[in-house]
Amino acid sequence: MSDAAAAQPASSEPSSLYQYGRSNVVRLAVVQALAGANSVVVFATGAIVGHTLAPTPALATLPITIFVVGMAACTLPSGAIAQRYGRRAAFLAGTVCGVLVGLLAALAVVIGSFWLFCAATFFGGAYAAVVLSFRFAAADCVPADKQPRALSLVMAGGVFAGVIGPQLVTHTMYLWMPYMFAATFLAQAGVAALSALILAGIRLPKPTAAERAGGRPLGLIARQPRFIVAVACGVVSYLLMNFLMTAAPLAMQLCGLSQESANLGLQWHVIAMYAPSFFTGSLIARYGATSIVVTGLGLIGASAVVGLTGIEVTQFWATLVLLGLGWNFGFIGASAMVLECHRPEEKTRVQSLNDFVVFGTMAFGSLLSGGLLTAYGWSTVLWLSFVPLTLAFIAIAVSRSFSPARA
Repeated sequence: MSDAAAAQPASSEPSSLYQYGRSNVVRLAVVQALAGANSVVVFATGAIVGHTLAPTPALATLPITIFVVGMAACTLPSGAIAQRYGRRAAFLAGTVCGVLVGLLAALAVVIGSFWLFCAATFFGGAYAAVVLSFRFAAADCVPADKQPRALSLVMAGGVFAGVIGPQLVTHTMYLWMPYMFAATFLAQAGVAALSALILAGIRLPKPTAAERAGGRPLGLIARQPRFIVAVACGVVSYLLMNFLMTAAPLAMQLCGLSQESANLGLQWHVIAMYAPSFFTGSLIARYGATSIVVTGLGLIGASAVVGLTGIEVTQFWATLVLLGLGWNFGFIGASAMVLECHRPEEKTRVQSLNDFVVFGTMAFGSLLSGGLLTAYGWSTVLWLSFVPLTLAFIAIAVSRSFSPARA
């Protein structure tokens, strides 16, 4: 544990801060499932609606890219709202964006506006950025020794998002014909409104004067070796997950495999991404965040190795499942490392900076993967994944020669 964390002994923490901890974590996990379903809806329908509405087929996937850009662009503003008014205010602002994406997307389908649909997916990205900050809010609700478990339990809500989202699409997409998916987006807005009602009951402490002041300069905090490694590992985990996941379905199609096979592979990928969250926190508490991150990066490397062995359905599926498992350990472990790098009054600024870098890089990977796949093939995409993995392992090895920065 860093000196920044050690400077805040558990014995000095007021017990009143944690009296609603269990209730808060449960609420955050439930909303993680509901709000995660909103993201699944966008990913499941975005390219299809984009292909229907876009002025040219080349722009069909632009709504998905704008969704990812929205995640990156709204991370820092969300953090600023949380720092000034509290996390609850940021969460409720996020659910407003969640309602807007549904309403605007439904309107875009009805009137046939591609650019309005792109604007809707931007709000969807903003909502997703706020939702991913739930993991840090859960850590605020419990004592330091329980933070990794709280963080991972909230992320476990993604398992249910992987079920709710597709079912929402399946049961609503034909309800308002000839406007396919219009009812789906209205239902999506309703789910976001339900999330707002659940979040309204959350009880988080108001920002203190010290938290509003922000603590040390962000540049000083960001230069800590531990923080640099945490961000690097989070970036590599999310970048490669998005990089390979985006390319895999198209690669399967190019290899002559069925769309049904690709859908099933993605379903198990999403389950593998979130199911380990039920115990990832306990593993972090027992073995340390760095060990879990190394395991996650190793699993991502193993997924690329399996992918290079052939282009049969089972090899694609194994690649996607290992990729999901690796992302879970790598991303949650890196998030736990971030918790060690700041003082309490600095948390929102530092955490939002981490997410901004991670999601910004993810947007780059999303744009890059499709072009590389079509130009150079699936094997090249897999081989390229070893470059950031190697850099992450080097960063971890080098960081072991440094002592944690003094707070």
